[in-house]
This record gives sequence, structure tokens and C-alpha cells, in this order.
Amino acid sequence: MRVLIQRVNQASVSIEKKIHGEIGAGLLLFLGIETADTFEDIEWITKKIVNLRILNDTEGKMNRSIKDVQGAFLVISQFTLHASTKKGNRPSYIRAAIPDVAKPLYDAFIKTLRTHKLKVEQGVFGANMNVDLINDGPVTIFIDSKIRE
Repeated sequence: MRVLIQRVNQASVSIEKKIHGEIGAGLLLFLGIETADTFEDIEWITKKIVNLRILNDTEGKMNRSIKDVQGAFLVISQFTLHASTKKGNRPSYIRAAIPDVAKPLYDAFIKTLRTHKLKVEQGVFGANMNVDLINDGPVTIFIDSKIRE
């Protein structure tokens, strides 16, 4: 499971020009699920995200977590995080889970995030979405549950 985290001042996701989810200050999460992912990956990665100290304290240092500030999440499914560009110029997505496998894990990821009593907005799994954001920092962090970083 891979997550690309962007610290944002605001973010929204639109489908067919209609806003489906939006947040103010918080974390925009692009979630990529691969075939080998399990509920154990969800537990590890959500705990890591919720406790990751990438938000500024009163001195401007990244010393606070989303949990500390009771911030919000916007979660977007993105299978392209598992693109392999090793051969040729057209990415391969062979490691990305098929929708029948990925959708239940995506739903479980969101459900697990919500257990932390924080606002969680989301896109629509598999939809063609437009994501608007205003980066804060910018701060962008990549986490992979298989290599635990």
C-alpha cells in the first residue's frame, strides 16, 4: 500500500464538475493499493499517517500530527502510485490491485481513518476525478507499507 501525503491549506475533489469532497487545512492522501496488500497494511499505514508529525507548531516547526490539531483528510484512490517505469516509456500497472480487490481495501482504509474521530472526505473509487489543492509548505511525504517507509 502506498500513500502520497500532501499537506494542504485546502483541497477538493470534483466529479463531472460537481464537488464531491472538500477540506480546509489538513492532509490530502492519494492511496494506491497493490495485489499483495492486506488489512495489516491498512492498520500500519493509518497509524503512521495519523501520528506523522508534519504540521507546524506555534514556532513553525513540523512537530504536530493531524491528530494533535484535529485536522481533516481528503482520500483519493490512485492506482498509478504502483506504476512501473522500468521497461519502455509506457508505465505498467501490473502490481496495482484489480478493482474487486482494491475497493474493499480502500473502503476499509477510510473506515479505519474514521476510527480516529477526524474528518474524512473522499473521492469516488475508480472515477475520473479532478483534484484541486493549495499546498502548504509544500510538504509532500511518500509512505509504502511494504518497505515500512
